[in-house]
Amino acid sequence: MFNDEFRKPDTNEISYYPEDEANPQNSKTKKHGNKEKVLGLIALMAVVSVGSIGGYKLVTEKNTAPETAIVEQASETAPPEQTEAAASSDTAVTTAASGETYHSMLELANKGSEMSVPDIVKKVKPSVVGISSEFVIDSGFSYLSGTSIGTGTGIVMSEDGYIITNAHVVVTSEYGTKITAQKVTVVLSDQSEHEAEIIGADTKTDLAVLKIDPKGVDLVPAEFGNSDELEEGELAVAIGNPLGFELYGSTTCGIISALNRTITTDNDSLSLIQTDAAINPGNSGGPLINSFGQVIGINSNKIVSSQVEGIGFAIPINEAKPIIDDLINKGYVSGRPLIGITGEDINQRTARYYDIPEGIMVRFIEPGSAADEAGVKLADIIVGIEGTAVKTMDELNSIKDKYSAGDTVTITVYRDGSELDLELTLGEATTN
Repeated sequence: MFNDEFRKPDTNEISYYPEDEANPQNSKTKKHGNKEKVLGLIALMAVVSVGSIGGYKLVTEKNTAPETAIVEQASETAPPEQTEAAASSDTAVTTAASGETYHSMLELANKGSEMSVPDIVKKVKPSVVGISSEFVIDSGFSYLSGTSIGTGTGIVMSEDGYIITNAHVVVTSEYGTKITAQKVTVVLSDQSEHEAEIIGADTKTDLAVLKIDPKGVDLVPAEFGNSDELEEGELAVAIGNPLGFELYGSTTCGIISALNRTITTDNDSLSLIQTDAAINPGNSGGPLINSFGQVIGINSNKIVSSQVEGIGFAIPINEAKPIIDDLINKGYVSGRPLIGITGEDINQRTARYYDIPEGIMVRFIEPGSAADEAGVKLADIIVGIEGTAVKTMDELNSIKDKYSAGDTVTITVYRDGSELDLELTLGEATTN
């Protein structure tokens, strides 16, 4: 991660969509967007997160001039119907003077002219839904408590009512506590509303699965593609509900800008697809689609900055599938390692005052957990794992997460004035 000294002064942190805080201070009930702070930096800019993407320029200033000139030249020599087609910029334009054929950017982005954008929209739009989440905030203070509403987008996965979306659409964070929506409503493409059950939500990957009873409505499942076959520069189409349901089912399009972009959100690294298709607050959880009308990504992140335009991110569908399967089958993501402690970071000032090392003081041990079985004791200070020094829970978890449940690791603890190595067989986390 780059140091703060490299950060541009007017670059904002990335935040999950929906964007507004669920802060009931000014109103008992108000619409807002869920947000998560994104800590990673990409290309010396702060990355904004798992939901929506900023503005998009279809043609840059460099490319606009010659394309406009082509249309004007065609209007001088071609019949009116040809001029009309040229002005649409979705089809090739042949100039009378040179006989050369010029293609629009969208046409060039479509690798084999598999489907037009209108045909893609007709195919996928019935599989895109709106999601409204109701959160009850109880801070312990009446003036900070109340109900808030957030909206997002989802994708129909199956005819029996499974819906995919982002975790931050149904889970928010207030006053340092994660809050799951008490009520979730899914709005289908026919505008019918259906109450949904949260099958599972994984904030680590920003994925969630909902389930509705379609009640006689014929759901249209989306077709899923292969995100491993994506190429930079190919067509990308996004459909979602920017800024709430007033703009329900909006379509934007662009290209795949880059692949395997790594960003860090809440100390979790994600490998994402970068696109310049415009995705805005409320698009979180919606589909990123290829030129075959297949879902190849789940829109999740964006960069927010006065100097940035059209840099957004989507979770590759191939990486999302195993997470989704686990959420459906188990309600959590399997195989994640668990030590089984609650710890408190000991900073440098505290360490000097009490003459103890910096590290993680163990405040709670889960009975029967890996830590319990290994002989970890309350007030032990964890100072290392697998030979690497750690001073915070974030550092400890970062190294731990490189292993799987069932792996054996060595942790180093400070106890009674000396360090002690303990072998620990990692358990499996059953909550997200």
